[in-house]
Amino acid sequence: MKIRRFDIITIFPGMFESPFCESILKRAQDERLLEVILHDLRDYTLDKHRKVDDYPFGGGVGLIMNVHPIVRAIESVKKNRHGARAILLSPGGKSFNQKMAWELSREENLIFVCGRYEGVDERVLNFVDDSISIGDYVMAGGEIPAMALIEAISRLIPGVVGDENSILEESFEENRLEYPQYTKPREFRGLKVPDVLFSGHHKKIQDWQLKEALRKTAAIRPDLLSKETDRTD
Repeated sequence: MKIRRFDIITIFPGMFESPFCESILKRAQDERLLEVILHDLRDYTLDKHRKVDDYPFGGGVGLIMNVHPIVRAIESVKKNRHGARAILLSPGGKSFNQKMAWELSREENLIFVCGRYEGVDERVLNFVDDSISIGDYVMAGGEIPAMALIEAISRLIPGVVGDENSILEESFEENRLEYPQYTKPREFRGLKVPDVLFSGHHKKIQDWQLKEALRKTAAIRPDLLSKETDRTD
């Protein structure tokens, strides 16, 4: 099995040390299922001050990340990563979802470019393969979105999750939220676990799970049910 590589281009490589040294991602790296490589964007600057940003042409608030160091970093990483797919994390990108996570999980080499400040020079888009957003809100930079994508993608790589069948039953896999789940105790402060889950009747349990998943989705994310209808039309 080939190792999957995630190259991250960022001005804050220290932000990634703790998240990738815990739990599933640490174990996956220890077992050589995946590798995370950090690249400090400032190492790709040419001036003594290691400057990566400047004021925007035409005026405006804040600073914009320069195109030069970002493109140098992408091209440098791609030299050692045959067929690598470069992705810019940006609020102006495509909205990330589970379908996209599955698609990216099949890539052997992914490069994540973390923007900062008020954004990146628009010309960077000519040197990446995709621009992805994790939601309709603005964050200080692309570091946390990169972490979110890597965790979502890594779980779909064979061997990373212990029970691979479990990922097929999770939320969003069928354009709906996952059904409610319970464990001990059977009753807590008057809140009881549904009796059907103790029936031992697998068909009844499955019917209940589907019904509850649809009810939950309709109440919280009705837009997902619209997607399911569109897909079957």
